[in-house]
Amino acid sequence: MDLVKKDMRYICYPFMREASCLVDFEIRTDSLTTSIGTVFPTLEGDNVQIVREDLEKLHPMAYHVNGSVRGKLAVTEEDLQFLSDRYDFYVAHTKEQIDRFVLPQGVEAAARLHVCRSEAKKSFRALHKVSEERDVPEILFDYLGLLANVFFVMAVYVNQMSGHEEIEFITKSYPMKKRKEDAS
Repeated sequence: MDLVKKDMRYICYPFMREASCLVDFEIRTDSLTTSIGTVFPTLEGDNVQIVREDLEKLHPMAYHVNGSVRGKLAVTEEDLQFLSDRYDFYVAHTKEQIDRFVLPQGVEAAARLHVCRSEAKKSFRALHKVSEERDVPEILFDYLGLLANVFFVMAVYVNQMSGHEEIEFITKSYPMKKRKEDAS
């Protein structure tokens, strides 16, 4: 084999051997994008069509976040506002379900959305590590933090539309405030 020119079949990502945390962020957001893609085949029925439509817009945005550090910033205030509006929509439909800590579970689409939520949080954390090495636009942190929260309320919404009940998690580690109905 020619040692001067490496065969591209052995290169899964051209920056893989960089020492920078940026590579870890890019790999993490690639995983986020992949996870979003796994939700589509599980969304069945007209009652979750809005989730499908929202994910069709959010799916490429994960790659836009990915390239916005090494390349040109591709996340805009309009993108952030769209995400904020979607958060408000899902919260309005799930507010009775999300006033407590719930286990990440449910119908398959909801469970996959919880994985997306976790991947968005991991992407946020990887971006924090990048910010210790170089300047990072604050909008990327805002977008990823809000994206994680949107995936959470989407998951609860999908469970609700599917008739699947949330399972409350009661921590043994931290003191929790009593809910109004528990206090009576």
